[in-house]
Amino acid sequence: PRTKPRSQSAFLLLTDVFGLNLLQNKLLADSFARAGYLTLVPDLFAGSPAPSDINDPASANFSIPAFLAAHQPPVTDPIIASAISHLRGSLNISSIAAAGYCFGGRYALRVVNPSPGGADVAFAAHPSLLTDEEISGVEKPVSVAAADRDELLTAARRAEVEGLLLGAGGRYQVGVYGGTPHGFAVRANYSVESERFGKEGAFLQAVGWFDEFLVGRG
Repeated sequence: PRTKPRSQSAFLLLTDVFGLNLLQNKLLADSFARAGYLTLVPDLFAGSPAPSDINDPASANFSIPAFLAAHQPPVTDPIIASAISHLRGSLNISSIAAAGYCFGGRYALRVVNPSPGGADVAFAAHPSLLTDEEISGVEKPVSVAAADRDELLTAARRAEVEGLLLGAGGRYQVGVYGGTPHGFAVRANYSVESERFGKEGAFLQAVGWFDEFLVGRG
């Protein structure tokens, strides 16, 4: 049995580049809230996330490199720090889990580094743009859900990530979901069984990880 209710902990959802304009991100937040966690989704992009369909002709002027350059850690870290401060200060939350997806996965690991820090446990699904220093610097438990067909987190890079987490010396977990592409934990194609299973499995992986370290076992 759990030693304390999930409601005494908070869940910080750090989205992919599509932010809250993407319906699937809102549904993901709802799912974590239904699991019993107070769930906060900070707006990482000041109301201007990437277009939900970057291949749409209407998005022809959108530049991924320019967008990412405008949302580096000096810009994004303070937004997340403010959300954490609100949870701890205004809402008196003592235990915080950070879950990041793609773009947000990098920041889920950053908040369990000594700096910027702020969270107690992290989960990252198909994280992108991670540096070696951000991985090896983690000081809190980290769980990673990876796609086996991810062009941003290849098998070779995944092996490096696992080696760096091992070297960090803390509790970690890496799960690889077969038959899944980058983005599966948010934007799975439910007509493809492996993607449906992967998305549901990644969600359960996150909740189980957070329960283990935030809620505890009796």
